[in-house]
Amino acid sequence: MDRQKFVTELKKQTEKAEEIVMKYLPDPEDKLQKSVIEAMNYSVTAGGKRLRPLLMQETYRMFRGQDEIIEPFMAAIEMIHTYSLVHDDLPAMDNDTLRRGRETTWKKYGDAMAILAGDGLLNFAYETAFKCFDIVEEESGNSGSTHETISSKYLSCANALKILSLKAGIFGMVGGQCLDVEAEKKNLTLSEEELLFIHEHKTAALIQSCFMIGGALAGAGTRQIEKLEKIGYNIGVAFQIRDDLLDVIGDTDTLGKNVGSDEKDGKKTYVTLHGIEQSEEDEKKLTEEALEILASLPGKHEFMEELILSLLGRKK
Repeated sequence: MDRQKFVTELKKQTEKAEEIVMKYLPDPEDKLQKSVIEAMNYSVTAGGKRLRPLLMQETYRMFRGQDEIIEPFMAAIEMIHTYSLVHDDLPAMDNDTLRRGRETTWKKYGDAMAILAGDGLLNFAYETAFKCFDIVEEESGNSGSTHETISSKYLSCANALKILSLKAGIFGMVGGQCLDVEAEKKNLTLSEEELLFIHEHKTAALIQSCFMIGGALAGAGTRQIEKLEKIGYNIGVAFQIRDDLLDVIGDTDTLGKNVGSDEKDGKKTYVTLHGIEQSEEDEKKLTEEALEILASLPGKHEFMEELILSLLGRKK
């Protein structure tokens, strides 16, 4: 795909993903619990690349998915990602005061409300994802689909929910966060295996879920979903390696968050283990392997390929 065409298409798709995420946010008006809802919405509307919804939607389209059943999951994955950042920034965790160029949620609303906002986003993400069943029911009433087709769509929703919960929980993102926190608080000397466990679970798990859910909802087969999971692993680990690099070589104005915190906190990262040059090389290798696997899958890949390549060597 031509570079300019990709930039134009990326802007268009990002704006569409933004609209979908905003559509599913809760309305705080005239509600006694409006403070927590406002904190939730503040956290989500802070901006970001909307990378995860984009990857999910593009995978869905790659396997010829066409209806709106993907949309609740696009919103849900961004809510889960955002809740993890809200909790990550807390004084008890990373103690960060700046996120995407503005005050972190705890800095603006206080620790207690930030904790509740994170809890609220996680729970509301599942409430949102479950709306896929409403979409199936509505479509079945309008289109006169066969019982077999409707049953297949319900099963796809159930499989997608299973993936979402697994990759977000103790065997996914939360599990990675657990070892990451322990390593930092106890000043553990991490092996490469342990560091990759953190990267795979803390960062890659949600990215894996984007590829896998997009495929599952569009009817991808078991072997194809396994390939999508591997692509998500590679992209996720490469993404975290770049994050580790940016904490060393990035700048606060470009990133919109504080840099140099890993070194200040004595945190073990991919860069401290392998150095800048090897980290950049490994980021590239993981990306290239992901693109090779992608090429073996059906559908049109041009936009997805460019999207993945755009993450390589990113500045923020």
